[in-house]
Amino acid sequence: MHINELDLNLLRVFDAVYRARSVSRAADLLGIAQPATSQALTRLRLLIKDPLFVRVAGGVAPTPRAQRLAHAVQSAIATLEAALNEENAFDPRAAQLTIRLHLSDIGEARFLPLLMSSLSEKAPGVRVESTPLAHADIPLALDSGVLDLAIGFLPSVHGTQRTDLLNDTYIVLLREGHPFVSGKRRRAAALEELAQLEYVAVRSHSETIRILQLLRLEDRVRLTAAHFLALPAIVRTTDLGVVMPRAIAAGFVASGGHTIIEPQLPLRKFTVSLHWSHRYENDPAHRWIRELVVELFRHKATDALTVS
Repeated sequence: MHINELDLNLLRVFDAVYRARSVSRAADLLGIAQPATSQALTRLRLLIKDPLFVRVAGGVAPTPRAQRLAHAVQSAIATLEAALNEENAFDPRAAQLTIRLHLSDIGEARFLPLLMSSLSEKAPGVRVESTPLAHADIPLALDSGVLDLAIGFLPSVHGTQRTDLLNDTYIVLLREGHPFVSGKRRRAAALEELAQLEYVAVRSHSETIRILQLLRLEDRVRLTAAHFLALPAIVRTTDLGVVMPRAIAAGFVASGGHTIIEPQLPLRKFTVSLHWSHRYENDPAHRWIRELVVELFRHKATDALTVS
């Protein structure tokens, strides 16, 4: 027989009779009338071409065919019930899964340390893979499951579910003791003064390059790097400046050897958001990791940051 010929409700009746070893007790378990239970069992017998149960003292006993069928039916029902009730069953401490994130290199520095620390405590079996993609590819990657989440300033990414996490500001990072920095300019500088500096530009963050272009400072770029990784050492040992997010720059300042100036740059304020696909909106594991990211990072504003 083909599965299309089968009313799956008949398998629920079969399972109840198998467990109860009685048609009447099975009817009570299912909350239906005994004649309806008998009729369903008769329909299944005709489809299976086996009596399935035979009368014995006190009820019924399964045939060998019913014995074999029972294991498959119980396994299938258990699988369906688990799938239908997985929202209540998800246990992060027992979870074994991989979360795939879109993060830029600077996003990895900003988000991964705290995220991994929290996961090690709350979900030690959860692994994380950071897979940066071109912004145009992110929506399809989220829909197809290639990515689970995308975190960043992604103004060109559309058609996703999203929630804002934090606000940040672009600043200029310089070495501590840089001749440009004076007491009155330690936190602010006029835009026209920025032409006195030379810069590092980072290809992986086009928005910072766009800011330099808007200020007509392209000819002041001495170094174009692929990633932010080498910037702390480069800035600390040269007179070059770099336009970058304040939250990351504050970590460099705290480690020593750097200082921040905060001119009123064009496009200086931006919002970092969490993106995901509507297809995974109600997936329990997916929802749990989203809620964790929001708990860890939402509204961690940098505006109140103190830079000495």
